[in-house]
Amino acid sequence: MKILFYGTASYDKDSFTKELPDYPDVQIDFIETNLTPMTAALARGYDAVCAFVNADVHAMTLEILSGFGVKLVLMRCAGFDAVDVDMAKSLGIKVTRVPAYSPEAIAEHAMALGLCANRRIHKGYIRVRENDFSLDGLVGETLHGKTAGIIGTGRIGAALCRICKGFGMTVLGSDLYPNQKLVDEEHVVDEYVDYDELFHRADFISLHAFLNEESYHMINDDAIAKMKKGVIFVNTGRGGLVDTKALIRGIISGKIGAAGLDVYEEENENVYRNRSGLVIDSITSRLCAFPNVVMTSHQAFFTKEALGEIARVTLDNAEAFAKGEDFVARSVVC
Repeated sequence: MKILFYGTASYDKDSFTKELPDYPDVQIDFIETNLTPMTAALARGYDAVCAFVNADVHAMTLEILSGFGVKLVLMRCAGFDAVDVDMAKSLGIKVTRVPAYSPEAIAEHAMALGLCANRRIHKGYIRVRENDFSLDGLVGETLHGKTAGIIGTGRIGAALCRICKGFGMTVLGSDLYPNQKLVDEEHVVDEYVDYDELFHRADFISLHAFLNEESYHMINDDAIAKMKKGVIFVNTGRGGLVDTKALIRGIISGKIGAAGLDVYEEENENVYRNRSGLVIDSITSRLCAFPNVVMTSHQAFFTKEALGEIARVTLDNAEAFAKGEDFVARSVVC
């Protein structure tokens, strides 16, 4: 089983190389180049390719891969919006993902972003480095006794519900398919409500919904208008869930009191790339200029434990494909 790994960073190579001895029939070649229609031809002679969330695995890429006999696309991420699933099906290409490599890692990062933005920790750190020990402009809100609104209560959202409950917060959930066990058995969700009620009541809102046509820009001017003044807003889901211009208007108006963002609409141009030597005119740059906004580059998943799980599930799927066995549960896209 020969696999070409696209978009490889040092940590990808380290985590997969560490697991490879347990998969003697799998051979991997790592390249830094990302998977696009222009680079798909590099997969000539390989049985499978492995790509990440910022790859372009749409129709043209898949047609080229199919032409070279590639029958498996391994996405080493939970999302598969980078893949044209219908085209893959029509070409007979199997697509897998890693559905839940570390829900706790992402939930912890979401809370960290909210805390940092709310308490202006990033600004306080910079001040102390410059021997400025003043506190003006750094006041935040105590989370204990406040209400958290978690949109999407799958594994990641549920993990954040537990964290928020540990902070002494009332927890509201909103989900198309509510997990009643979180209410009845774990007691980490106090009640499920619709979006409008969550917006109206929550002091802290975190997004963990899937991105699709229905959820695109679910956070817009209308949604923000329904929120409490000064709400703490966090997004570690997908950038497209939020209308960024509406978010900026909400920050300027004071509706959004603090924002922690690990994903954003412009990220595909930037994600996992060092562009520090460039002058970039972007909405992202504008967001970074606000003192109550903290942004990271799609790193919520980024722990040793998560990288290890990504490697194991991806290689398990590769081995299963080679042997004609079943893939890892819930990992098959098509």
